[in-house]
Amino acid sequence: MEQKENIWLWSGEASPPSGGSGAGGRKEIDPALPNNYIARMALRDILVIPDKRLRVVSKPVAAVDTSVRALAEDMLETMYDAPGIGLAAIQIGEPLRIVTMDLAKKDEEKDPHVFVNPEITWSSEEKNVHEEGCLSIPEYYEEVERPAKVRFTYLDLDGKLHEVEADGLFATCIQHEIDHLNGVLFIDYISKLKRDRVIKKYTKMAKQAAE
Repeated sequence: MEQKENIWLWSGEASPPSGGSGAGGRKEIDPALPNNYIARMALRDILVIPDKRLRVVSKPVAAVDTSVRALAEDMLETMYDAPGIGLAAIQIGEPLRIVTMDLAKKDEEKDPHVFVNPEITWSSEEKNVHEEGCLSIPEYYEEVERPAKVRFTYLDLDGKLHEVEADGLFATCIQHEIDHLNGVLFIDYISKLKRDRVIKKYTKMAKQAAE
């Protein structure tokens, strides 16, 4: 996903801390620095429509192990390079329920997060509209209506379970990325006429690139 706004990630009643780990399980990972998970990262190719793999329903991660952490690091590097604010593992051809995200603005310090097996447990009746874009549908944007607030669970890279309530851009982005894990794209929320035009355009572009 491709729009930036300063939204905190937190999982408790207290306000989030200004840096480091803190209340509610907030944990920062700087993909630009060595860490205990993996010493080397790699850029991955991002799938673009009409690639059929984008419609695959991703499988839950059985255990948060070294391979999962390595994949998360690759996802973060790929997301930053794109650049984007969110990426689902299936977008790089890995059908696992993993999402990376960083909603910091361009002039702010990076604030990366990894969500393993994210699952929405509650959605508000109140709706919100955001203009959305997608790294798998480059340079195309449309306004999409979604629940204004959601609550979801996930595992962090230590395998610990968290529950988070999100609103604003954070809520939009996590719903957008979880949709990817279920084989759903944001263009599925727009009119069939517009969707067909988008798919036709990118199908033509894919054919031209293959020639």
